[in-house]
Amino acid sequence: MKPSLKTALAATCVVAVSACGQFTDTAGGGGAAFPSGNLEIMAPAAAGGGWDLTARAMQSALRDDKLYDKSIEVTNVVGAGGATGLAQLLSKGKGDAHQWMVTGLVMIGAAERAKNGSDLTQATPIATLTAEAEAIVVRSDSKYQNIKQLVDDFRANPSSVKWGGGSAGGSDHLVVGVLAKAAGADVRKIQYVGYSGGGETKAGVLSGDVTAGVAGVSEFKANIEAGQMRLLAVTSPKGASGAPSLKESGYDAELMNWRGVVAGPGLADADRAAVISLVDKLHSSPKWQETLAKQGWTDFYKKDVEARNFIANETMRISQLVKELGLS
Repeated sequence: MKPSLKTALAATCVVAVSACGQFTDTAGGGGAAFPSGNLEIMAPAAAGGGWDLTARAMQSALRDDKLYDKSIEVTNVVGAGGATGLAQLLSKGKGDAHQWMVTGLVMIGAAERAKNGSDLTQATPIATLTAEAEAIVVRSDSKYQNIKQLVDDFRANPSSVKWGGGSAGGSDHLVVGVLAKAAGADVRKIQYVGYSGGGETKAGVLSGDVTAGVAGVSEFKANIEAGQMRLLAVTSPKGASGAPSLKESGYDAELMNWRGVVAGPGLADADRAAVISLVDKLHSSPKWQETLAKQGWTDFYKKDVEARNFIANETMRISQLVKELGLS
């Protein structure tokens, strides 16, 4: 286990037994008191993706609802599934409360694969913001009527089922890994086809190139409604869109594609508190709530200590899964 992860988990244990339930960061930072300058929100991916949309939605809410009276800039840092952006934040954002980064589930696996000494627990957790359930679908004329039938075949003969989703190691691939572990199947025998985008995944399912497709529920919505695909299960704690969750289907498997915001390491206590206070206002602002509804994002707000604990636990869980999948 990396030293940074050990530190994060140790802090989690301290929080759990604390009488007051509050986390005190003793690292301290040398940055200027917040807010005292322009704010930079990094989207560690290309423009147009989920992290970029989240960063720009934050920018819009902070600006339009007059929550921040200085310039707010969104920058895109592309590379290694977000690991490049994370490394940059950790090196250049130390102690600076004015440098934020949008992050999420995918970055944990990317950092594990990058093996550059960085992981998400080294950043300063501010809050988780949104989450989306993943969906498992088959073509409408598939012999599989429910998730149990598909998983039974997969468990008996992993090579008989070909899964399709986003890039290897991404959230879709992780869903298959989580399900395989819960079903007692051999994780390393998963037949997975990684596509470059949702359009290719849908084409793969409809053409029969893959047995089952995995993506965010919204990606498949139109195809399901058109009768082209059958929704077998979702990865949220409870069923949705007329399908059961994996847990409701008897598999101890759950995975939400969450997104959040972190700052660089070593923030002073007062700066961290001020940033969290601002994100609190952002979360409750009319513009942000309007964006959640418009984008169909599920509110998944956890802040400060709760966010820290969640990210530490997710880092441990997903890093281990990435190793078991043979991706690192």
